[in-house]
Amino acid sequence: MRIALFTETFLPKVDGIVTRLRHTVEHLERSGHRVLVICPEGGLTEYKGAKIHGVSGIPLPLYPELKLAIPRPSIGGALTEFKPDLIHVVNPAVLGLGGVFFAKTMNIPLIASYHTHLPQYLQHYGLGALEGIFWEFLKATHNQAELNLCTSTAMVEELRNHGIERVDLWQRGVDTEMFQPSLASEKMRSRLSQGNPENPLLIYVGRVSPEKQIEEIKPVLEAIPNARLAIVGDGPHRDALEAHFAGTPTNFVGYLHGLELASAYASADAFIFPSRTETLGLVLLEAMAAGCPVVAAASGGIPDIVTDGVNGYMFEPQDPNGAITATQRLLEAKDEREILRQNARIEAERWGWAAATRQLQDYYQVICDGTLSKAA
Repeated sequence: MRIALFTETFLPKVDGIVTRLRHTVEHLERSGHRVLVICPEGGLTEYKGAKIHGVSGIPLPLYPELKLAIPRPSIGGALTEFKPDLIHVVNPAVLGLGGVFFAKTMNIPLIASYHTHLPQYLQHYGLGALEGIFWEFLKATHNQAELNLCTSTAMVEELRNHGIERVDLWQRGVDTEMFQPSLASEKMRSRLSQGNPENPLLIYVGRVSPEKQIEEIKPVLEAIPNARLAIVGDGPHRDALEAHFAGTPTNFVGYLHGLELASAYASADAFIFPSRTETLGLVLLEAMAAGCPVVAAASGGIPDIVTDGVNGYMFEPQDPNGAITATQRLLEAKDEREILRQNARIEAERWGWAAATRQLQDYYQVICDGTLSKAA
């Protein structure tokens, strides 16, 4: 099968969407399929055997790490040469609209997938009044597809409630080979805690942007004697957060990759995740695979991953002391924390990338065969 994948973000950008797409592309190519990735230009022309067609773009004003790439006629030439059996548009917003257009004009089956809860993001950038209009845009775009995939049951329900049709679940995935509890290291713990490895160590991993609500970790940090916080990642909100956390034992680590990132997860006492806008929360699965107990808001796709009191703790987003209470409980119960670590790893082991990609291949085959209604 030949798949043209349109995405608004890809390498060298680092985020949960790119992580999922990297593994998806690799497993599709490994299974004998051919993939063409159409994405904002990033200097790459190939990844794991897949061709990359980069489209020049400009940095997004509110989020310079993201490039706004406008669809161009050259994409049509690339598709004509590649001859895809199917087009898959990921979070269609700008470049992805080109995927929708070419799918319709070239009569190629179309799948869309929803990974970023953009309507909720708007309020964090002062654009909350546009949420209703944005849902109408999403409905008009996604309803062009033969199938719309989401990465959590909460998002499946959310899209259906807003009039988006033919919605199904694309199961979660995590690299359980790289993220391992055995990678816990005193050296990494000392690095993250800035030379205080004996103190309680909290960690956040992910985009450093307003919608992640990272500032809400500060009261948790201040409520736990001698606790240290490591913020792993980067983004447009970093300067504001550095000012917000000034005077606290917070280490802005920047990006970590590969085994360094896996070791960071495994070396921390608790992964703190206050975001309410997650469609899935891939970093939660990575933390759990590394045996790091999580404390997360009971919102979005997170309840699909975290079972409260079994493999982590959840708190109600409306409770101002919820994250503090949950984190204190986690750190105070050392025996229970060890059980949570083990259960978190067991949960993560259920969700390898190979299985998630096999499921996606099945969806692709159903669409290409024209048997979606029969399968449903």
